[in-house]
Amino acid sequence: MSASGTPGDLYAVVPAAGSGSRMKSSTPKQYMELEGKTVLHRSVSRLLQIESLKKIVVVVDAASTHHDELDLANYGLPVDGNRVEVCTGGATRAESVRNGLLYLQSAASPGCQVLVHDAARPCVRVSDIMRLVDSVLNDTNGGLLAMRVNDTIKQSNEEQKVVATVNRDQLWRAATPQLFGLEVLLSALNNAIQSGVPITDEASAMQHAGFQPKLVECESDNIKITTATDMALAQHYLSLQALAVQPVQQSV
Repeated sequence: MSASGTPGDLYAVVPAAGSGSRMKSSTPKQYMELEGKTVLHRSVSRLLQIESLKKIVVVVDAASTHHDELDLANYGLPVDGNRVEVCTGGATRAESVRNGLLYLQSAASPGCQVLVHDAARPCVRVSDIMRLVDSVLNDTNGGLLAMRVNDTIKQSNEEQKVVATVNRDQLWRAATPQLFGLEVLLSALNNAIQSGVPITDEASAMQHAGFQPKLVECESDNIKITTATDMALAQHYLSLQALAVQPVQQSV
């Protein structure tokens, strides 16, 4: 990696080393076709629309050959080939993100910020990403996109019987991107991994380190593809988003 960074520069890491076992397919979900392009391609393309983003590091499984098919120079936007690079991941999401941060650290200056985005969230809206950046860029606590919980939430016992109805007023569903300073996130991930703390997203590592990431509300179509049903839903959302940006044709 040859780029250099300055304090406040914005980068991105896309962990894409997962096997996608719940999809029950020999092809990991991030490499499955969605509306003519891979899920990963669509997720990265959304990030590339953020003009201030200096570089995107896609973290892949070293044992997989699927990433050999990635066309890094053709993401459908200008000069993409100079903004997307690849490094190898680890055994867990947290280790893969850490590898991506270490890869960036060799070139990016202290004080830079990093968006971490799921490879399997191809429907995230660029406007939501920009809202996150505007809300928390250079905030020590960082932040993440999230959706308010609208369903009634039940707590069960081991026999799956209801023991309580949980107040949902302050409950959110975490999404991505999540935005933090590179150095502080790397330190938080290292500490959590060494402590054996379960880390399901970057915000949980930051919480373990004593930070309070800010929740920035996003649209509910920012889904994470996990099952075949999610793939169909993502196709539906992409179609609706495409219709929303179509210019209105006026009759003569």
